[in-house]
Amino acid sequence: MDISANQFVIIGGGLAGCECALALARAGLPSTLYEQKPAAFSPAHVSEGLGELVCSNSFRSNDVQGSGVGLLKQEMRELGSEVMAIAETCSVPAGKALAVDREIFSRRLTQRVEEEPLITLVRRQIASLDDPALEEKTVILAAGPLVSENLAASLADVISADGGPSRLYFYDAIAPIVRADSVDMSIAFRGSRYGNDAPPPYSDDAPMLDKPMETMTAPSESDGDYLNCPMTRAEYEAFYKALLEAERVPSHDFEKEVHFEGCMPIEALADRGERTLTFGPLKPVGFTDPRTGRRPYALLQLRAENAERTSFNLVGCQTKMTYGAQDKVFRLVPGLAEAEFLRFGSVHRNTYVNAPECLDHDLSLKMRPSVHLAGQITGVEGYVESAACGLWLGLLLAARAQGRELPLPPQTTALGALMTHLRTTPIKNFVPSNIHFGLMPELEERTKKKARKAEMSDRGRADFAKWKEEVGL
Repeated sequence: MDISANQFVIIGGGLAGCECALALARAGLPSTLYEQKPAAFSPAHVSEGLGELVCSNSFRSNDVQGSGVGLLKQEMRELGSEVMAIAETCSVPAGKALAVDREIFSRRLTQRVEEEPLITLVRRQIASLDDPALEEKTVILAAGPLVSENLAASLADVISADGGPSRLYFYDAIAPIVRADSVDMSIAFRGSRYGNDAPPPYSDDAPMLDKPMETMTAPSESDGDYLNCPMTRAEYEAFYKALLEAERVPSHDFEKEVHFEGCMPIEALADRGERTLTFGPLKPVGFTDPRTGRRPYALLQLRAENAERTSFNLVGCQTKMTYGAQDKVFRLVPGLAEAEFLRFGSVHRNTYVNAPECLDHDLSLKMRPSVHLAGQITGVEGYVESAACGLWLGLLLAARAQGRELPLPPQTTALGALMTHLRTTPIKNFVPSNIHFGLMPELEERTKKKARKAEMSDRGRADFAKWKEEVGL
């Protein structure tokens, strides 16, 4: 099919869909972007805006040398990512991470798309891949992991044709949000991990400091972008017991729960053992409780949700407990006894395909090459990864419209590694993945563990620059 002779149709106004449409527009190519809101909403979406962030307001680490997602974001910036550019205009304090005021972010992304003359935004639900609006078009399905049941069924019919694979799914959970001024700051404190000298280890018998609390210097905002709720062993054990006993939202009889390891509900983690949380989201390492001068037994962090810092997200507390159970359990966390919950956590099903079996190298469906997939429905996981997938597909299709093919960046790069994950030899249990250094080839020479990520990042940066030069970007 002559791709240059057809208008592009994009289904879904999330990060991947918007990034793809804007990439096509930068190449002078028109597209129609279909967004089902406000006529229809997924179970997790509440706003009419494009690019609504439902799970967290964090795009995760900005550390280029220490994290795969930091490296991926830098590569996206160099490729002209407008999602990254807009995110940086509405960031909120989050230490080394890039977090945004989600309402401002969505508003600015929506405005950018609406003002782009080469993008036609249509507020209408596409319920089938056989919708007449898609005929003779190059289709990009970027409906996200919360794709509507009808469209998911249509997709399943296509990829199941001639004995092909069926759709897969997993569960993703959302953490609660509380009002900042409802957190008890006589217990909670501001601070970053390892912000001070290493504290003495936790002890049940640790005495309070001789210095009266009212005469101690309170940490300022510059001491850390997070609020921290420290727990003694007794407080943690009470919280843990409540987690195990809390009422949970039941699954439908026909659904099998498969949680993504990177976003496990806190109660599911608790089921694995009493110390799982203290070595995971509630680990206290690197913190000193100002009241005792010692490391807490456990610690819950709260991250700013907006620029005004009036609301905070309970980090690592994504949950499928009922609202009533959440109201009781999270109030057991020291500092949150009188918390005002602006949003309770929830759980929803995320749909994705078995990419190595379903998708060709250009993210098109093997059973229907005119339909490409982008974003989390392909099997990439996370805001940044979803946007990167949409960006890559937009660049790929733009190059093809100009009569050339755009080769994938080397697997040593973050973008190349992420997209290669979707091309790997089909395996029985293909699961979504964030970007991480484990998706990249090992270094040719043995390197000390502490230097490994930095050297892999340096290698990726050099290979990405060389690739950009070779392909003329």
